[in-house]
Formats: sequence, structure tokens, C-alpha cells
Amino acid sequence: MDQRTPQLRTIPLPDFGMPSVEPVIPTEVYKARLQAARNRAREAGLDVLVVYADREHSANLAYLTGFDPRFEEALLILAPDRVPALLLGNEMFGYADLSPVELRKVLYQSFGLMGQSRADSDPLELILRAEGIAGGCRVGTAGWKYFDNTESADPDGTIEIPAYIVDTLRSIVGREGAVVNAGAIFMNPADGLRVINEVEQLAAFEFAACQTSTAVRNLLTGIRPGISEFDAARLLGLNGMPQSCHLMLSSGPRASFGLPSPTTREIQRGDRCTVAFGVWGALNCRAGFAVASEDELPAPIGDYLERLVFPYFAAIAEWYETVGIGVPGGALHEIIERRLGDPFFGIFLNPGHLLHLDEWVHTPIAKASQVPLRSGMALQVDIIPATGTDYFTTNIEDGIALADEGLRAAFADRYPDAWGRIRARREFMAGELGIRLKEEVLPLSNIPAYLPPFWLNPQRVVCLPSSG
Repeated sequence: MDQRTPQLRTIPLPDFGMPSVEPVIPTEVYKARLQAARNRAREAGLDVLVVYADREHSANLAYLTGFDPRFEEALLILAPDRVPALLLGNEMFGYADLSPVELRKVLYQSFGLMGQSRADSDPLELILRAEGIAGGCRVGTAGWKYFDNTESADPDGTIEIPAYIVDTLRSIVGREGAVVNAGAIFMNPADGLRVINEVEQLAAFEFAACQTSTAVRNLLTGIRPGISEFDAARLLGLNGMPQSCHLMLSSGPRASFGLPSPTTREIQRGDRCTVAFGVWGALNCRAGFAVASEDELPAPIGDYLERLVFPYFAAIAEWYETVGIGVPGGALHEIIERRLGDPFFGIFLNPGHLLHLDEWVHTPIAKASQVPLRSGMALQVDIIPATGTDYFTTNIEDGIALADEGLRAAFADRYPDAWGRIRARREFMAGELGIRLKEEVLPLSNIPAYLPPFWLNPQRVVCLPSSG
């Protein structure tokens, strides 16, 4: 086990740069994804694959089509030898034309908001039958999660999308058919379609991470006692990219809950503080105290660094230095269990997970997991102490990607500016923070493992002795 002792040192955070052009997912990539989904459905013995989306749960549909419903629900039907059909309500019917792939738009007004016209579209049953769903069909549905046999006696038949859709499908296929949960096609942590990313998608994730991590950096360097939480949130400089979760920013007693949104409350010197900001493809989080040094902490937690922050950072560093292609997810879980398993730390979520357009896809990181990490995966370093004590918490949440030699070469060739930022982050982590990454680990964040426990002195950060 690594015996390097964490320390606090003044380390200016470099300007890693910001992208000027947002990577675009090419039409051919979307076409390939649709075909891959058809292939997986066929391999699973499905006649038809139905993908549901709404405002909160649009990642699978957006992955396939580049379209996400903004107010309403939507349903994609992938049947053999047919152009994909997309069922839409009134307001999304025109918006769906932004999709780069060929789709047959079908008006289903019950997806619209209540009080809007329902007079110009067929009932759901007629639409589904017209799309080739019939008695005896085996239909797979994909929404935003699937289940295993620890949750249900019939995980395949346990479906999370709206009951009225499932009931209609089951009525059509009858006893000779079946309606099953096919979410694993997209979200299985070993080989789900959204688990292994193309180079274009990884470049888009790096673009997203630049936005969120630089926003958090702006807050950490600009926060002052006396400003409101609303004013602190303005420091993030949001640019309008779609968020993957609500903005979390709170201070004082509410910060211990982690999830609250900002209010008019004024941030006071000595407050606990936390912030998390996520957009499609990236999220960054930090937590600490609104003080300049440990001398300003209350006497009972004067050992905040030694008791919580240093052990936490040592665990994070070992996680970073272990993660890599072929590493079983259980190996990363073991690190955190070994280092932070004391109930004091309150670690109860998986220590890391897959990320995509949604903030949390699934995770191969679990106790005794033998699921190997693979090239093309994008992962969130997400290890959150919840002490439930005056020690509050400390937190690093950043994104990384795993890329084999071929994927790295493609990334460097097609996105040289992003590749330059990735290389600079790796060098900073090794040279200044003492964290030595494997060559396949690509840090996506502009605050890579940068942990200032005292927010009024943000250049005083935790590090390990450099390996030179």
C-alpha cells in the first residue's frame, strides 16, 4: 500500500485552456448506434425495441437520435426493416427535425401537456399496431433503468416506463408474446452501448467537463463571506448547456444535506460549503469550509485535515493510480473500503460510476465486482464522505476516460487542442499533486484532483510528495 503522506501545499492551478469549438457527433455515428441497438435487440430475441424518454430521462433516446424531448414524452420504435418511428406530442413534433438521422415522426398528442388538443392523433394501440407490434411479439422497452433478481422476482418483467404504455403493449402482444425490460442494452456496466464511447463522444465529454470544472474553479476563487448563495452561483458563469442534474450549492447547516439549491442566504466566514454542477457529459463537485486555514476551524475539529481530508485524498490518489483498462471494478471498491471503511467516513455509495449524458449511467465498481474496465469508458470519480458530524465532508468529483493506444491516437489526431489539455492535466497531477496515472487514463477536468479544503485560500491544496 502506498505510504506517501498527504500534505497541504500552495500550488497555483494552471490555466489548462478552454475549447472554442464544441465537438459534434456525426450523423454516421448516430446511424451506427441505431444499427447497434437493432443488433443487440435481435441478439436478445426481441422483435421490436421501444425507447421511452421524457425531460428527466432522455439519455438513451438522445444517444440514438440526437433528439431530447423538452416538455413532453417521446417514444422511439425500432422494428425490423422500418425507418425508426418517433412518437411525439404537439410541441416536440417540429423540434424533432433537429435529429440528424431519418425518423418517421408520428403525432401522438397524449404525450402533450394537459389541456392541449387531443383530436388529431390515433389512440396509442392503433399507432403501435401500425408500427408492426402484434400478437406474439417479444417487445423490449428501455427507459432509464433496469432491475436484477435482488430487487424483483421477475426482473425482466419489471418495467419503469409509464404503465399506460406497458399496459397497451402487453394487451397487444398477448399471452403468446412478452414485454420485457431491455434497458441493459444501453446501460449494462460491462458492455452497454452507452458504456463504451466513440472518440467523438469522449471529445464532447471533455468539452462539457471544461465548462463544469472551470465553473467550479471560478466559484472557488471568487467566493467571499457576505455574498449570497445566489451570488456565489453566478460566479459559475453558466452558459446555457443542458444540465444533467439540478445545480447544488449550499452553505452553513444546509450544506450537510449536500443536495440543496442556492438561496438568498449570505455565506458566513466559517461556514460549511458545497457545490456540484453538471451538464450533459460532465459533473464536478467540491466541498470544504469558508475559512483561510485550519486555525479558523472550531476547536473540536481542529484535526479536520488529519482526521478526514488527508485519509480521503490518499484514498482518491490510490484510486486514480489503480484505475485502468482491464482493472476489475471490485479492485477500486476495495481501495475505498480499505482506506475509508471506518463508519466515521460514511461512504455508502459506489466509489465511482459511469457517466454519459445522464450524470450516472451505471457502475462496474462494486464489492467483489469482476467487471473489467474497458477502453472507451467515461467514469466519474465520485467518493463522498458523509460523516454526519461537525467534520462535515470533503469531496473530489471529476471525470476521466479510459483509452487504449488506438483510441488515444485517434483522439490526439482529431482533437489536438483537447489532447493538449489532457496531457497538461496528466503532467500537473503527476508533477504537482503526486498522482501518477496510467497512460490510458485521460483526466477531463480543468481542476483535476485539485482539493482546497479551505475555500478562502483556494491555492492551498492537498497533494502527495511528488515522484519527481
